[in-house]
Amino acid sequence: MADYVQTGSVRPAAGDRPDAVARLDETAEALTDLHAALTGEESLDDALQRVAELAIRAVPDADAVTVSVVTSEQSHTAAATDRALVKLEDAQYSAGRGPCLESARTLTPVRAVIGEHEDQWPEFETAAAAAGVRAYLSVPVILPASDDAEARHLGTLTIYSQTAAAFDPFDEGLLRLFTTAACATITNAQRWTRSRDQVKHLERAIESRAVIEQAKGVLMAVHACTADEAFRILVEQSQRANTKLRDVAGQLLESLKRS
Repeated sequence: MADYVQTGSVRPAAGDRPDAVARLDETAEALTDLHAALTGEESLDDALQRVAELAIRAVPDADAVTVSVVTSEQSHTAAATDRALVKLEDAQYSAGRGPCLESARTLTPVRAVIGEHEDQWPEFETAAAAAGVRAYLSVPVILPASDDAEARHLGTLTIYSQTAAAFDPFDEGLLRLFTTAACATITNAQRWTRSRDQVKHLERAIESRAVIEQAKGVLMAVHACTADEAFRILVEQSQRANTKLRDVAGQLLESLKRS
C-alpha cells in the first residue's frame, strides 16, 4: 500500500489518532446510509454527489470531499462537498499532475501532508496551501473485474483536511472500504442513466414515426399516391432542404394547421 510519507513528516504517531473502533463505527454508519439510499432511479451526477457527502462522514477530520473523473481525454470534478475545492483540483488538471491524477494513474491511494510534494506537484501544493488544506488522501474507485470484463477505474475520491495530522494508514483502509461499497452506487446510477437514455431514444423514435406516418397520409390524400410514393416525396424534400425527415414531416403538418 502506497504511503508517500517522507522522512521528517509532521504526521504524528498512530496513537495520536482517534480510537480505531470509533473510526470503524463512523465508516460503518456511512456505509449503512450509502446502502440505504441506494435507489433504482438516480442520475450519475446525483449518485456521485451523495457518495461525496457520505464519504465526509466515513473518516474523522475529513473537512471536504471531491470525486474526480479522470480519463485520457479529459478530467473533471464530478462532485464536491465544497465547491471552492474545484479550483484546487482544476490546478491539477491544468498542470497534468497532482494526487488525484497520480492515484488514477497508479490505481493506488495517495496520502500526504501539504509541503511533502512541493517539487513533484508544485501547482497543487500552492493551490492547496492557499485554500487552507493541510492533508489529503486520494483513493481510486475501481469496479472489480468480472467474468466478462476487466477491472475498470470509475473515478478518484479525495478527502481533504485543514489538520495536518488528519489521516493515517488506518484511515486509508477505511476509505478504500468505503470506495469499494460506493462502486455499487455508481454502477447502479450508470445503468439507470443508460436505461433512461435508451427509453428517451425509443420515445423519440416512436414520436418521429408517428409524425412521418401522419405526413404520409396527408400526401397520399393530396396527391392520390401510394404510401411508398408519399414517403419518397418526404425523403426528397428532406434531402433538398438538408433537414431531418421528422422535421420535414412536422413542417408539413404545421402548414396544414395554419391554412
